[in-house]
Amino acid sequence: MKNLLLVFIGGGFGSVLRFLIGKYLNSSASGIPYGTFAVNFIGSLLIGVIFGIVSKNNTLSHGQILLLATGFCGGFTTFSTFAYENHLFLRSGDFTSFAIYTIASFVLGFLAVFWGMYLVK
Repeated sequence: MKNLLLVFIGGGFGSVLRFLIGKYLNSSASGIPYGTFAVNFIGSLLIGVIFGIVSKNNTLSHGQILLLATGFCGGFTTFSTFAYENHLFLRSGDFTSFAIYTIASFVLGFLAVFWGMYLVK
């Protein structure tokens, strides 16, 4: 039960922060989802840092990993919104934005994880 509570608390904080960032950075005028891109990049960097710390010196407990990685990062990042926003790009015929957003999200997300792990070494 303690593990579920840790994930719940971390996920709640992550989701609220994602909502606030999306509210202020997603542009309805241009349709470009800067907020979703930002949270997915930051979340990828953060999970890289978390697991970099774990692999380096194993100083985080199982509960801390559940709170931070599973809970916070899981609630903070959002693949479903990313997928929906790409659907909107395709439906509107904006193939350029679809391609740039998709490629940049994947490439920079992966690089952020590696960078986060590198930063703690």
